[in-house]
Amino acid sequence: MKSGIALNIVQIIPALDAGGAERTVVDITAAVVEAGGAALIITTGGRLEREVIAAGGQIAHLPVASKNPVVMGRNIGRIVHLAQAFDAQLIHARSRAPAWSTYYVAKQVGLPFVTTYHGTYNARSALKRAYNAIMAKGDGVIANSQFIARHIVAEHGLEARKITVIPRGVDPVFFGVAEKVKVPGKAPVIMLPGRLTRWKGQFLAIEALSRLHRENGKAILVLAGDAQGRHSYVEALQAQVKAAGLGPYVRFSGHIENMTEQYETADIVLSASTEPEAFGRVTVEAQASARLAIAPAHGGALETLIDGKTGFHFIPGDVADLARVLQKATRLAMPDYQQMCQRARNHAHEHYSQGQMCAKTLGVYRELLKPCKGH
Repeated sequence: MKSGIALNIVQIIPALDAGGAERTVVDITAAVVEAGGAALIITTGGRLEREVIAAGGQIAHLPVASKNPVVMGRNIGRIVHLAQAFDAQLIHARSRAPAWSTYYVAKQVGLPFVTTYHGTYNARSALKRAYNAIMAKGDGVIANSQFIARHIVAEHGLEARKITVIPRGVDPVFFGVAEKVKVPGKAPVIMLPGRLTRWKGQFLAIEALSRLHRENGKAILVLAGDAQGRHSYVEALQAQVKAAGLGPYVRFSGHIENMTEQYETADIVLSASTEPEAFGRVTVEAQASARLAIAPAHGGALETLIDGKTGFHFIPGDVADLARVLQKATRLAMPDYQQMCQRARNHAHEHYSQGQMCAKTLGVYRELLKPCKGH
């Protein structure tokens, strides 16, 4: 829906490769353009650039991923120049390093400043907490889950009423994934999407699969994600697979361009993160795709997945409990499996649609732009 309020929106994100924040940038770009506005993304670049451009957005390259104070300081003037040339009405930062530059840009140019708090940004020192605090200094502060909203209040003392919770929205394409029909006698496919890094829990999933096999519960595990240079971690996972005798049952698929095709092949979609996910996009995409989702009982997954109704929770980091839940999931009768998957799809459609996310985000923009109509 078009509005009389100009929507010349600048979004700033370190890179445009893979991830929930990056996907949200693409979605909001499309929504802004659809609303009759213009969208500029300032970034170091990445594989999602072509999707931004296809959605009608513009790209400007700056070293906004840098945490070097000198580079961050130089970025202020560069962003000011870009924002003025673009006739920006509002500027939206989605990560801490660029948010520091953007904060001063907004002050200098007189633009509303929006932040989205995409993660927990763990603070192990007062200095780190001060660095993280920039994400709570927006004129509009968006949290991608109630979990993150509570975290912002606890960490930075921001009043809850100043935070807008906007969950990640699922691309409509996932709701079009065909329902799964299990093939009797065929080993179920368990997919764990996510970059190959220790906290995503691939090692936990492999050990749980090993226990499942020892109890005669055969299944295939697909680890779908980029190594992103973590070669030693991948080698450790491969050694773990070999030691457990799971060679034929564990597949490393690398980066996946088309996730809907991957969900088509999966019976179960697993999130095994050992640290709380701020939102947990995979768990919601799996439910939208009518697949049985399993996730740890912490972080965003406590909101997005209803244990025993739209999927299953397991005790975070507990390999024995994960193995137990995997066994339970793989032994579900087909009618029970399909009923749970259909409830999951309905749940995702009701609460996590892309349209809702975009409408609420544009609502934040328009509310902040109301006093600035004459800008």
